[in-house]
Amino acid sequence: MKNKIATRAIAGALITLFIACNPKPEEPVVVVDKEQIKSEIQARENEFAQQYNSGEVKSIGYYADDAVTFFQNRKPIRTKQERLDFFMADLESNTNTIAFTTNEIFPSADGNVVLEIGSFVVSDSSKNVLNTGNYMSLFEKRNGKYVCLRDMSASDMPIQ
Repeated sequence: MKNKIATRAIAGALITLFIACNPKPEEPVVVVDKEQIKSEIQARENEFAQQYNSGEVKSIGYYADDAVTFFQNRKPIRTKQERLDFFMADLESNTNTIAFTTNEIFPSADGNVVLEIGSFVVSDSSKNVLNTGNYMSLFEKRNGKYVCLRDMSASDMPIQ
């Protein structure tokens, strides 16, 4: 009886050792080109600014349909229609332009999700700076194109 227990214990130890030392199949290594991703995100920001500044807010494809936007001093914008209404109301009350700069990106290991940290400048028609600030946007690649899932911004101008 003792021999059967010892034999089984040794066999179990050998099987465990064999499994533990057996090399795992290697997963393919995904190389993420951060500069390429940063370039793609900046292009999305430029496209957004161009469409917004031209008043073509209905064609802004920057946001995913399920995106949530957090602006200062207001409830989160959760639907496509709420976002459109916000942009239309904003454009009715001003002729300012906005520009965005992607400062840093933090992509996931596969590059499909990206956190962007950027800055913005709002200028009037005479190019006088009216507002500056910073933002964070979370992107996901869908159908080959990055779309914004979440974003929030904060002005760095003093409260008046």
